[in-house]
Amino acid sequence: MTEVLKLDNIRKTLIRLEETLIFGMIERAQFLSNDVIYKKGAIPIENYNKSFMEHLLEGTEKIHSQVGRYTAPDEHPFSSELSKPIIDREYEWPIKRNSININDRILNLYINNIIPLICKKGDDGNYGSSSVCDVNILQALSKRIHYGKFVAESKYLSDVEGWNKLILEKNKDKIIEKLTDAQVEDKILTRVEIKASAYGQDPLSDIKEYKIDPATILRIYKEHIIPLTKETEYLYLLERI
Repeated sequence: MTEVLKLDNIRKTLIRLEETLIFGMIERAQFLSNDVIYKKGAIPIENYNKSFMEHLLEGTEKIHSQVGRYTAPDEHPFSSELSKPIIDREYEWPIKRNSININDRILNLYINNIIPLICKKGDDGNYGSSSVCDVNILQALSKRIHYGKFVAESKYLSDVEGWNKLILEKNKDKIIEKLTDAQVEDKILTRVEIKASAYGQDPLSDIKEYKIDPATILRIYKEHIIPLTKETEYLYLLERI
């Protein structure tokens, strides 16, 4: 097993992404929901029929694809129209090459479930700033959730025979059960809540007022991020053999 697939190293990456996501959600929460930026055609853009936020997301991904971002095994684009990388670089793939990309589900989850939790309803006109925050969060969410492939590969290599049996049976319940480590999940949730509490308030203020209630970020992890990561692990394993 390569170093990158050792669970301790995978956890270090996931811990860094916790901070990216928490800070990103705190930044987005300073603006109202600005629902118009998610509605197709609500803000007219010449020769474009998707939403204002998607326009920025796709444009950002085109630029990032030029420097080879989406040739890496831990990066997954939301858009299909990418630019050819300027530098032709081949990354080592410690996981099996696969077709799993659930960014459509992540985008839907973000707009319909996460935004209503972290932003007050309304329109403050800060469409550009809100969309920039959205793009940053979406890219971090995608990386965090798709990193489940690395978790799945690491666990697969620790018990190839046992996993092959479950995969061939396509028994989703048993696969999810075998993937689940309740103690690790509890540690993640505890750590996330502590970080959200620390980052979401002024440490020098006498008034304990959070930019986002830590319980909200905890809920996002518990109800959405962790389950969708496990779904990614499951889908990856189905393609593993």
